[in-house]
Amino acid sequence: MDEALVRSLTPGVLTILVRRGADFAAAEDAVQDALIEAFRVWPSAPPRDPKGWLVTVAWRKFLDQARADSARRRREDLVEDEPRPGPAPGVDDTLQLYFLCAHPSLTPSSAVALTLRAVGGLTTRQIARAYLVPEATMAQRISRAKRTVSGVRFDRPGDVATVLRVLYLVFNEGYSGDVDLAAEAIRLTRQLAAAIDHPEVAGLLALMLLHHARRASRTAPDGSLVPLAEQDRGRWDTRMIAEGIGILQAALARDRLGEFQAQAAVAALHADAPTAGETDWVQIVEWYDELARLTDSPVVRLNRAVALGEADGPRAGLAALAALDDSLPRYAAVAAYLHERDGDPDTAARLYAEAARKAPNLAERDYLTRQAARLNAARRR
Repeated sequence: MDEALVRSLTPGVLTILVRRGADFAAAEDAVQDALIEAFRVWPSAPPRDPKGWLVTVAWRKFLDQARADSARRRREDLVEDEPRPGPAPGVDDTLQLYFLCAHPSLTPSSAVALTLRAVGGLTTRQIARAYLVPEATMAQRISRAKRTVSGVRFDRPGDVATVLRVLYLVFNEGYSGDVDLAAEAIRLTRQLAAAIDHPEVAGLLALMLLHHARRASRTAPDGSLVPLAEQDRGRWDTRMIAEGIGILQAALARDRLGEFQAQAAVAALHADAPTAGETDWVQIVEWYDELARLTDSPVVRLNRAVALGEADGPRAGLAALAALDDSLPRYAAVAAYLHERDGDPDTAARLYAEAARKAPNLAERDYLTRQAARLNAARRR
């Protein structure tokens, strides 16, 4: 049985059930039941029309669930006239499903978790691993999201800004996590850019392309993390960089700046530098100033402290860092880097070790541990 085929069909089947009147939570449960039935039946009796088979079985599962639930008597009256499963449209409904999952009643974080589960086909365990939370915690989060949208009519799908946020977070899970969703996020953002003339959609697509172009150089053959300054720029995808910069320039020319365009501008300056030493840090600081104005994000200000440390020296970076909350993610790692550049290896080693203990993933933890060990070994010599 072709699991990839089944996964590719799932979003379309789920969308059809929602269109026929099923609430999202019940539809998702019915599709999961149909998938289980497919895994049982298809190896010995594969259907001629897999999607039509899944639609028919999932719809019957939904009807069975609705009729068995005494609390949904009114729904039974509505579904007595079961629609005849006709030919399933051969279109990609995934992006539309993103809009449904990004319903205004959900927070962006809940929308991402629900999207990964319902659209991405990931298990709760995989999503929990990507978020570095216990599986039970993620199961509760997804269940709450399902309950929130259960019974809600999807006449108010999520707006573009919410969908962009979900796509961005899904891309980041694929870019930095164990499950590769980055290419799928880029594919869907391309679809959205083709359908909607919006500078922030273009900005997000440019940002994804510029980050993805560097992916091959982000890890060493042993899987260890390679920081940006040490990456082999000869392995960067120059065609993807050129495409990303072209898309960004066209978006910026419209003079409707948003946070994704500003982030893409920072990524473009990194991608455009022939070497790490030739990076235009002064312009990067200016773009972080724009980002801080647009978002008022403490994480943006943390990144700005790094850029300021490169542009004006580590003391300037440390001064900017002192104004921030030291509980911010990666605060200790930034402080360690700036203290090392400022000639204080003892403080840097201690902070690298602290940052390693707080690292969000194994690759980052190993890298920070190695930095602490390097400085400690140098001090003993």
